[in-house]
Amino acid sequence: MSKLRIENVSRVFPPVHGGQPTRALEPTNIAVGDNDFVTILGPSGCGKSTLLRLVAGLDTPTTGQVLLDGRPVTGPGPDRGMVFQSYTLFPWLTVADNIAFGLREKGVPAAERTRIVDEWLTRVGLTAFARHYPKQLSGGMQQRTAIARALANNPAILLLDEPFGALDNQTRALMQELLLGIWERERKTVLFVTHDIEEAIFLATRVLVMTARPGRIKADVPITLPYPRHYTIKTSPEFSALKARLTEEIRAEAVLAAEGH
Repeated sequence: MSKLRIENVSRVFPPVHGGQPTRALEPTNIAVGDNDFVTILGPSGCGKSTLLRLVAGLDTPTTGQVLLDGRPVTGPGPDRGMVFQSYTLFPWLTVADNIAFGLREKGVPAAERTRIVDEWLTRVGLTAFARHYPKQLSGGMQQRTAIARALANNPAILLLDEPFGALDNQTRALMQELLLGIWERERKTVLFVTHDIEEAIFLATRVLVMTARPGRIKADVPITLPYPRHYTIKTSPEFSALKARLTEEIRAEAVLAAEGH
């Protein structure tokens, strides 16, 4: 059985100031298997983030339903770990306390909480910064903390909305490797939104390409590059061929979006 099922899900936003309703997402069907790393690519404004918010339970579909482990999603829950592009850490909590936040909410005993937090501090390379506050960290460190906070809760699925979009290229590449290394060990089910074609290929077992708004799934491309993946795979002929194919898919949609279709 699929870990995540998106069944006939659409989203229409009501009109603003007497205008027309906005069709953000056409009826969409997606099945995500256990341990899959699925990236969603598409032009700006195509409904990628809307789709992720529906899975997270932060918004409600106009039609259809989202099922996680066979149960309908009716709101946010600890079974879904969410990481946003903006740094959403609590500024008044230290790195360690940010990572512990969900565990404390769930009532995990203090000793167990400390063990889990220490483990994740080690995994994301922030042990030396455990007592620092978010404002004392670089952007990459803040996102490492956010990923650790999401995963410390042991969610059924990890949802990431352009989490590296605000980072410089070098930091972004290192964060991709960090996340991939964690996934290769943990084998969590991941749904990852990006507009970066190389990032989508490098991370994923599958890439879903969305059309210009109103969004729908235009292509479902399996990525058969072997794991574990090293950054040098980005210069391989297989990677280049996938990049060329996906570039054409995205370019066609970007042109339509620019022409107002």
